[in-house]
Amino acid sequence: MTGTYKHSYKMGEPRLNALSVYNVGYQKCEPEYQWGPGIRDHYCIHHILSGNGYYFARGTAWHLQKGDTFILYPGEEVRYYADKTEPWEYAWVGFMGTEAGEIIRNTEFAREKPYILNGQMPNEELQKCLERIYDIKGNTYEASVAMTGALYSLLSVFIRYYDDKERTKDVQMLYVEQAQKYIEKNYSYSITVEDVAAYVGISRSHLFRSFKLYTGKAPKEYLSEYRIEKACDLLTETELSISAISYSVGFDNNLYFSKAFKKYRKISPSVYRRLKKGTNKSFGVQERR
Repeated sequence: MTGTYKHSYKMGEPRLNALSVYNVGYQKCEPEYQWGPGIRDHYCIHHILSGNGYYFARGTAWHLQKGDTFILYPGEEVRYYADKTEPWEYAWVGFMGTEAGEIIRNTEFAREKPYILNGQMPNEELQKCLERIYDIKGNTYEASVAMTGALYSLLSVFIRYYDDKERTKDVQMLYVEQAQKYIEKNYSYSITVEDVAAYVGISRSHLFRSFKLYTGKAPKEYLSEYRIEKACDLLTETELSISAISYSVGFDNNLYFSKAFKKYRKISPSVYRRLKKGTNKSFGVQERR
């Protein structure tokens, strides 16, 4: 659709205390069209259909574009304006009620991050829900109930997306925990990252992404660090040779073990042993674990 336009409908007094539509509409904005700074007394969700613009809240600015969705919280000062060259077009729905806050708290929206980016939500489903609310519009009790029903459908999409995302996080965390347990039990063998991934039942790349997300480390790095930690224990608590310790913690090459040890401890295994044993002997204490 070319040119600017605004189609909107505002309800009268809310008929349903739990959740009611306040207003609903569509707008293709003029370049740099701005609302605010100001506050609303209700929640308002905007879904961007085309173009782009800027949203300001809590001293932060966000550049949002087609497919993104943002929310205004009641009582919070905001302003937003359309881009100069590609002004945005959006659909919106304002709503209020005793259940509104609890519903929004169960979505991805947050006051610190009042938006959801394109690609994270089913855009077509969102647009259909918004269209349905607008198409039902009316000030009868029947229309109010029907609009609220359509609003529940819209909000349920955001809740479903959030629940799916949380479930994905839970599954990924489970993969990481299983991998960590496998490493801790089998580090003394010549296991590889491929072995760990096969045990967990996911691809090497999937394991890498999950590990980086939850530990900040790659699986290979975690395995190497764990082996070095165990090597440190053996260097301090036993009289095993460096070669024996190397094999005991899963390294089948002494030179590689020494290089790995220096990487993580900045000194050689023999120097580490001498320093630790000298320290404990001097003070007559056991190293705390």
